[in-house]
Amino acid sequence: MIRIDAEGISERDNYKLLTGTIIPRPIALVTTLSEDGVLNAAPFSYFNIITADPPLISVSVQRKKGIPKDTSRHAVARGQFVVHIADEAYVQQLNVTAASLPPEESEVALAGLTAVSSEHISVPGIAEAKVRMECILEQVIPLGGTAEAPACDLLIGRVVSYHLDESICDERNHIDAAALQPVSRLAGASYAKLGELFEVERPS
Repeated sequence: MIRIDAEGISERDNYKLLTGTIIPRPIALVTTLSEDGVLNAAPFSYFNIITADPPLISVSVQRKKGIPKDTSRHAVARGQFVVHIADEAYVQQLNVTAASLPPEESEVALAGLTAVSSEHISVPGIAEAKVRMECILEQVIPLGGTAEAPACDLLIGRVVSYHLDESICDERNHIDAAALQPVSRLAGASYAKLGELFEVERPS
């Protein structure tokens, strides 16, 4: 067994070990709306569930040299964002949204994605995604780095509305994972499909 002291290696080496071992990671495509009405979109694989009561999810948005990215700034300013689950049908377009664009340009337009109005918030979602969740910003927590220049903004969103494609959901709101065809992130430029499914019963 190889032992590595996390405090004795660089940020980049920690990144490689974390993203190479914590796999597969679900990918959230997050849309936000700027004060000027520009629809921003970006993918994040530092993303997961927090609790179901109330329904809270987290998205960690890394900063650049302590400066918040557009996603964080817009989410905090407007208090709203939309989370979409990445799936095979639009993964190539999702990848395009990772491009670094000026604030006045929309990644949604660049990727050729279709904006669709939300019901409970002002931020539009993406029609191509089989799952989208309208979220109210519950809390933002700057973490890591230094007090003057945090490494990331942890966005905690409260889901106020789910939009599910009929092809992935039954009358009991059970999601068909095979129909969803979710895509997960590995290290580097590698992604993974759902793969073989199996069940293990949890002990009582």
